[in-house]
Amino acid sequence: MKKLIALSLFSILGTYLLMSCQERKVMVSQELADSIKIRKIKDTINITAVGDMMLGSAFPSKLNLPPDDAVNSFSAVSPFLKGDIVFGNLEGCFLNSGNSSKCKGLNPNSCYAFRMPDRYAAIYKKAGFNLLSIANNHVGDFDSKGRKNTARILDSLQFHYAGQLDKPFEIFELDSVRYAFCAFAPNENTVSIKNIDSAKLLVGQLKQQADMVIVSFHGGGEGANFERVTRKTEIFFKENRGNVYAFAHAVIDAGADVVLGHGPHVTRAVEVYKNKFIAYSLGNFCTYGLFSLKGPNGFAPLLQLKLNAQGDFLRANVISVKQDKINRLTLDENHTAFKKMEALTQLDFPGNGLKFEADGTIKLAN
Repeated sequence: MKKLIALSLFSILGTYLLMSCQERKVMVSQELADSIKIRKIKDTINITAVGDMMLGSAFPSKLNLPPDDAVNSFSAVSPFLKGDIVFGNLEGCFLNSGNSSKCKGLNPNSCYAFRMPDRYAAIYKKAGFNLLSIANNHVGDFDSKGRKNTARILDSLQFHYAGQLDKPFEIFELDSVRYAFCAFAPNENTVSIKNIDSAKLLVGQLKQQADMVIVSFHGGGEGANFERVTRKTEIFFKENRGNVYAFAHAVIDAGADVVLGHGPHVTRAVEVYKNKFIAYSLGNFCTYGLFSLKGPNGFAPLLQLKLNAQGDFLRANVISVKQDKINRLTLDENHTAFKKMEALTQLDFPGNGLKFEADGTIKLAN
């Protein structure tokens, strides 16, 4: 590597020495102009983020689809799904037919394999989502056929997305702001959350090309016994689910502006590290069918973030939602997810420097 860098530098120097005096002046003048050129972007970036979403699976039968064919899935929260970025984790693939290899030899009715009908993708689009993670353990439930069809559908609807090995990141521009997005998970065919050095390298490279770097991860244990951020590698059913604390801090050190976590199916703590916001789990936001919604699994935050032009945290607002098998996704007047987020943040990050206000706002204490 050092030899390649040296050769590159010698090549640049050699080209420069062969230039005429006038050409050198033009070159230096252009570099000076580029160096003082300031990219002006909007003062406040609004990011709305939610956790896991799966609107109903046609596998093993259409009985696992909601009675309204999912068209009203987001109706209770539609006024809040607004922002420059509206993000969620796509916990399943789009595929109209086919069997899952993970269910071979098992009772399909007790096998957790999710494929949403292709038409459901338009429901996410209509709801306002423009950025999706496909780094999780269910996008690949129907192997390459499901992954490829999901990518085809998302491309056709002009979603921004990332997280599989064949698409680890995406760089895109919205309203004159250049975003880079990358997503990580511990699962097959995803960009690994466990290889922190590689994650840092990718984020560092993306930061050189974008105004705002958004990182999401699918990691940590699952369920009510995994609400805490342990700062250790989490093992769930003998599977390494990553050290989400070490990962989040590392990618921020490398240049990430916000880190959005999902995977545990419950709400977890939040943190501001080096002025950058981390949500360690955004829970089950809108799921139907075989997902457990008992206890804390049935409550989730809808997070509305405001960042400045440098990607630093300004404030957040949390709208608490709840799900059950009958009413599906509704607003939670008891603000359970917000209260849980506050309690866990005080437990896991004492002295966190955040103020949780009664109206669901999170601010810096000073």
